[in-house]
Amino acid sequence: MNTLYGDVEQSVLIKAKQIKLLVCDVDGVFSDGRIYLGNDGEELKAFHTKDGFGIKALGASGVAVAIITGRNSAIVANRMRALNVKHIIQGQEDKLPALIELSQTLDLKLNEIAYIGDDVPDLACIKAVGLGICVADGHPAVLNGANYITYTNGGFGAVREICDLIMQSQDSLDNATGASV
Repeated sequence: MNTLYGDVEQSVLIKAKQIKLLVCDVDGVFSDGRIYLGNDGEELKAFHTKDGFGIKALGASGVAVAIITGRNSAIVANRMRALNVKHIIQGQEDKLPALIELSQTLDLKLNEIAYIGDDVPDLACIKAVGLGICVADGHPAVLNGANYITYTNGGFGAVREICDLIMQSQDSLDNATGASV
């Protein structure tokens, strides 16, 4: 089936229609994976406003959003709060237990969850959920384990692509509102 970004298998759209929670990794997904360090140890990351609009629109459509990331970063916490992401889980090198606990807390089945990642620490989560997604420039093992591979690279609108895909499958894309943040 044709979507805004290209052809998608019907099975992916069927899975996307069931999604009630999108869980995202951060580095390599919301960002391009690079971390900029200043001389005084200051850390900087770049986030794309397309992803910001997608997250806000998806939330407004009734799909919850969470992040699970292996690193701890005030930058990430601030960015996610600005996007109204309520479930911010940082410092989780083993992400699957955090995903399972989150699903239980929200009373969701794993097939009602989509997970987008880019590297090997994300693979168990990608395989456990209803819709496992890898960004286009993800690690080969993750690309092979995903149900869907984005057309867009991490940090350049891949999260927005997934938000649009979920909203399109749930017939809520035409109602997407909000502001790029």
